[in-house]
Amino acid sequence: MTETTKTATLSFDGQSFELPMHSPTAGPDVIDIRKLYGQAGVFTYDPGYTSTASCDSTITFIDGDKGELLHRGYPIDQLAGKSHYLEVCYLLLYGNLPSAAELEDFEHRVTHHTMLHEQMQNFFRGFRRDAHPMAIMVGVVGAMSAFYPDSTDIHDPWAREVASIRLIAKMPTIAAWAYKYSIGQPFVYPRNDLDYASNFLRMCFAVPAEDYEVNPILSRAMDRIFTLHADHEQNASTSTVRLASSSGANPFACIAAGIACLWGPAHGGANQACLEMLEEIGTVDRIPEFIDRAKDKDDPFRLMGFGHRVYKNFDPRATVMKQSADEVLDLLGIDNNPKLQVAKVLEKQALEDPYFAEKKLFPNVDFYSGIILEAMGFPTSMFTPIFALSRTVGWISQWKEMIADPQNKIGRPRQLYLGDTARDYVDIENR
Repeated sequence: MTETTKTATLSFDGQSFELPMHSPTAGPDVIDIRKLYGQAGVFTYDPGYTSTASCDSTITFIDGDKGELLHRGYPIDQLAGKSHYLEVCYLLLYGNLPSAAELEDFEHRVTHHTMLHEQMQNFFRGFRRDAHPMAIMVGVVGAMSAFYPDSTDIHDPWAREVASIRLIAKMPTIAAWAYKYSIGQPFVYPRNDLDYASNFLRMCFAVPAEDYEVNPILSRAMDRIFTLHADHEQNASTSTVRLASSSGANPFACIAAGIACLWGPAHGGANQACLEMLEEIGTVDRIPEFIDRAKDKDDPFRLMGFGHRVYKNFDPRATVMKQSADEVLDLLGIDNNPKLQVAKVLEKQALEDPYFAEKKLFPNVDFYSGIILEAMGFPTSMFTPIFALSRTVGWISQWKEMIADPQNKIGRPRQLYLGDTARDYVDIENR
């Protein structure tokens, strides 16, 4: 926590209270209200916590007005363009970019922890054959505490480290097996000679009768998707992980809670909603009709994949994702996929329309990631599991930071109560 150099004055009912203020290394100053209730007997009211800092952190910084996303100070476009996912994982976990030796050691540890306990196959098979992959992931990740009890002690730094590596390493296997189970295909085991993204693609698309040859362009695009979704500050799922962690829950339970939160369509399902919109549009000739509807204030229709709640200018991740989308679509071709044809033309027409430019409704990362995943052959049911896989390292980094924070205390939001005041019980015969 930074030293207090300024104060804010809160006045009401003829009384004034001095509240300390803290200045971050980047972003707006914050008013410290931790002692407000004790001093003044009042709470603050902030539904959605949109104006409340729940913690201090050194991991990720977002400036929505500038369209800036930094991981440990490094711009996301540089990381996505010059680095790769496991290097970014190291950066998020440990605070600095690794040396060559450190990266080799980290990659070795992750690669050699990708297999799941063999008995976990029985757990997968306990789900209905048509279970959604996210339902499987929530259950399986939560159950990891039963299969790996030696890394559940949150007070042991080494146990926390082992749990972190296990989650990052095993999440692609869990996501791929959830997909395989949902489509009735046999599980594919990971291979130690493949990189992180290539391993995931092979586990998703290989079958016993025919192996899957990983195209380097697709592997690179997959790696970028992982990188661009690795962390995004105190979003809903990250805050859920932190809140669960504040109670002392084991790391696997905390990450399972994050996955459950991410499952919501307002959070992790945005790229799926984008693809469903493209399907609704149907053909290129109907695009003007839907653009007009998006401009109509009386029409509830909105262009999914355009604009962002945090980024008020442009999504810095979208530029890199667009490059990957162009590479993937060029490699695979879109002549036989009307949905992807609609996406390309919609992107062009929306970017050329003054209405969207004035309102800064640019295509965001969800627009392009959905297009890429669709082109690769993933069903929409796998979009959010891939998001969860990518975000795991961010959740873990935030979890580790919180555990080590001496200010850590169990989360306990307050409320503005609007219900009935005290009432006496009435016997049933007199109601």
